[in-house]
Amino acid sequence: MASPDTPLVPADDVEVALERAVAARRHAHLFAERAAGIKQSAVRDVFDISMRPGLVSLAGGNPFLQSLPLEKLGALAYQLITEQGLVALQYGAGQGTPELRRQICEVMAEEGITDADPANVIVTVGSQSAQDIACKVFCNPGDVVLCEDPTYVGALNTFEAYQVRAEPVATDEDGLVPEALERRIAELRAAGANVKFLYTIPSFNNPSGITMAAGRRQRIVEICRTADVLVLEDNPYGLLRFDGRPMRPLRAGNPDDVIYLGSFSKILAPGLRLGWALVPAHLQRRFYLASESVTLCPPTLNQMLVSGYLAGHDWRGQIATYRGLYAERCAAMLAALDEFMPAGISWTRPDGGFFVWVSLPGHVDTYPLLHRAIDAGVVFIPGAAFSPSDRPSSKLRLAFSAVSADSIREGVRRLAPVLQAAI
Repeated sequence: MASPDTPLVPADDVEVALERAVAARRHAHLFAERAAGIKQSAVRDVFDISMRPGLVSLAGGNPFLQSLPLEKLGALAYQLITEQGLVALQYGAGQGTPELRRQICEVMAEEGITDADPANVIVTVGSQSAQDIACKVFCNPGDVVLCEDPTYVGALNTFEAYQVRAEPVATDEDGLVPEALERRIAELRAAGANVKFLYTIPSFNNPSGITMAAGRRQRIVEICRTADVLVLEDNPYGLLRFDGRPMRPLRAGNPDDVIYLGSFSKILAPGLRLGWALVPAHLQRRFYLASESVTLCPPTLNQMLVSGYLAGHDWRGQIATYRGLYAERCAAMLAALDEFMPAGISWTRPDGGFFVWVSLPGHVDTYPLLHRAIDAGVVFIPGAAFSPSDRPSSKLRLAFSAVSADSIREGVRRLAPVLQAAI
């Protein structure tokens, strides 16, 4: 007989649970092998935690949307629906609207890509979608893609879902090391690996904040060209260089060897879910068909809203505003780290983007420290989330983009004793 302290579970709930368990066993064999590689992002896990009241979140790489012209965007959305609703709310072209593709070429020209043809621009549902399309088009299970270590967790999740091996290439404070890339390709090829592309975030890498040196960029492309390896350049932060002088992308001057991924998530708003791929002309057809097979068409209303914003608002001035905000917040974070962090800890000093990468002594695993940090009232992302390796990481990522300077300082102050105790 049950103890009086044993909670009673309603019979209906027990019955439902049993039915679900039976169904789960019955359908388990239906999963594709690739489903095992589809995981919940560690970043998303921490995002859920960071919503708790009282916590200072240095975890999320969110843009600071409060500086957007929201009234103007609201009026534009109203006008689009009331005056052009039959177009804005209808299916659209699978490649994206001609107007937005032309405007995307103007955006890329700000960084030095001046030879882009709108015919080779494919509008995607965020640049994450473009990463998925690239894997779908170019990779078979067991193929290899090269990447920085650390690199974007969303890309790693995509590689896992397509059963692709992500192999790291050595980096230093100037980004990918060309000699290491050349050597790594040779080693993998000698071992029988099928190397398809290099995935790189050359400007303000997520999560490290490191930027690939200008003198290395063309050399990296040439190594990949010689080895017949594509370059997948992911550049959502490129225009957010604090001094207003963006680095020349790898794609500039290399139209046949680089697939360039861009996004409106960081320079406008992530909720619009619009990005793009600038694809070499000889690869455009397959890439476009793969994109259309998933999304059919990018959202027409969102595209028209972005086009109206780019045509009727000083978007360059808005990006300059973003740069100023993020430069101030980055400076606040670096100052707080200088003030509070104990000896034995180092960190990057980015020239743009959203993130600072903190390195602890090698014996420290930062993943268990997350729970202690939460107890102290601050949240970060453990470094292991951003590595293709399964090994523990002594690194962690701090984001400064969406947090006020005062909150940044308080968050770092709360974090410092947790890290001090660990080392």
